[in-house]
Amino acid sequence: MRVFAASVLLITNGASAFAASEADYKAAYAAADAANKEAGALRNQWTTTASTLSAAKKAGDAGDFDGAIAQAKEAEALAKASIFQATSEKERWKDMEIR
Repeated sequence: MRVFAASVLLITNGASAFAASEADYKAAYAAADAANKEAGALRNQWTTTASTLSAAKKAGDAGDFDGAIAQAKEAEALAKASIFQATSEKERWKDMEIR
């Protein structure tokens, strides 16, 4: 039983020891940038998305790919939320119209 527990511990610790690569960062940044551009096309870009993308780029340029990926994923989530807001409110305003 102890050997099994030690093996599981080594496997889980080994999996978290792999650092993110520059390619992982670039893929995450590209996804966030694409979502932000889509939000821009809907004329609903959030300023927080731009600042988070900037932080991701800064971290990536510094070689902190783990931090850069975290920031890029946050920026993508913000951009997707702004896309959702733009599309959901496109028709919802009619519900507020006085009839």
